[in-house]
Amino acid sequence: MFASMINLDLRQWIQAVKNLGELKEVLGADRDVDIGPLTQTAESLPNGGPALLFDEIDGFPKGFRILTNANNSIRRFACTSFLERCFSVKDAIRSWRQLTRTLGPTPPVEVKSGPITENVVEGPNIDLSIFPTPKWHGHDGGRYIGTGDVVITSDPDTGKVNLGTYRMMIISRDAMAGWISNGKDAALHRDKYFERGKPCPVVVSCGHHPLYLLAGASGMRQDLTELDIVGSITGRGVEVVRGRYTGLPIPANSEIAIEGEFLPHETVPEGPFGEWTGYYASPSRAEPILKVKTLYFRNGPIILGSPPSKPNSSNIQNRIQRSIAIEDHLLSCGLPGIKGVWLHQPGGTRYFLAISIKQNYPGHARQVAMAALGVRNSNYLGRFVVVVDDDIDVTDLNDVLWAVSTRCDPKEAISIVDGFWTSPLDPAIPWETKKTSSRAVIDACWPYERLPTVPKSCNITPEEKERMQRKWNL
Repeated sequence: MFASMINLDLRQWIQAVKNLGELKEVLGADRDVDIGPLTQTAESLPNGGPALLFDEIDGFPKGFRILTNANNSIRRFACTSFLERCFSVKDAIRSWRQLTRTLGPTPPVEVKSGPITENVVEGPNIDLSIFPTPKWHGHDGGRYIGTGDVVITSDPDTGKVNLGTYRMMIISRDAMAGWISNGKDAALHRDKYFERGKPCPVVVSCGHHPLYLLAGASGMRQDLTELDIVGSITGRGVEVVRGRYTGLPIPANSEIAIEGEFLPHETVPEGPFGEWTGYYASPSRAEPILKVKTLYFRNGPIILGSPPSKPNSSNIQNRIQRSIAIEDHLLSCGLPGIKGVWLHQPGGTRYFLAISIKQNYPGHARQVAMAALGVRNSNYLGRFVVVVDDDIDVTDLNDVLWAVSTRCDPKEAISIVDGFWTSPLDPAIPWETKKTSSRAVIDACWPYERLPTVPKSCNITPEEKERMQRKWNL
């Protein structure tokens, strides 16, 4: 682990990343003209570009800052995850897999106060406009303070706390609205409260150590809470303060926390918002209002921004986590020969899944593909599942498409199955008339019966390629 990272403080993370040479400080940016476009530009640079720390934002006091592009390089992902010696995607996958195998319940530790309680505002003094919240994309319907956030809710039946990342738009000085996809934990919790005619307690943390974002956006382990996961990774329980109004746990080192409740019978227009598919996938719609009861923030607060855009390497954190979760599921099913799983960049963290296997019997590739379709992390908003032989580097899209192009007869190798979980975010699906989508399964493995006689490849193996890259620092 990074010895300098003693606790879950965003400011220590910023200093550690600055020491790595992966932080760019930007002074005097306009929150509508510069911050969103510059973030997208940085994300598209080789190796993920630098993390961006905006200060002296036009029209706002010095010290009211925004951090973006936090986890968009392997080294920053490793810094966030308290991992060492991660120089490639494969390193990160190995290290994260080893880490997640040791995760266990590590309950949070309640404290009376923390940095988040430096400023506590209630009643008529609440004013969300004091923060330099950008319009992240040119045609957004409002200012979204929640993009790299965690929305904290609890199940009214079990009390289990969930931290999830969902977009949250400022409506007024003391109100917000968000969009939470059907089937997500916060939506299920909110629905349970609404079915009983009660408001749903909620806290939105809008600035925090990026490990919370990593945990809240991943859906890694259904048997553990995200607070358990963060505590287990750091080796000690997360320090939390109890919300004055909701009693929900708030990370004590958060930068900004907004406490209130979703109201069951009041809605406001939310959106549109540029999403991770690269489109405005849905128009403005009526969503439950979040009435703010208490506002907490540190002196010199920092918004953590993670605005979605056209799929790119900014999804590295989720692609690593979700790829491992899918592989773990396949292995838990007792399927032999699983060699690698990777969600590819052009499909964000959902649309394009590749799996490599060492074939053991006829029909093995199709069996693996169909099993993958049943995994939560590949079912929601999936599109293509491609299975390749084990000589293919599953993390290299060119390698995967080479296998698709040269090893399969489309008529025999492609299967279409329908009726799967989707969302209004899917730009290809007319949500008003269709609530499910199809999946394409591509068997890009050599036909099993031909394995003894298939043409020999003239390419180096993935292992040889990795050895050359390490030897010659490519």
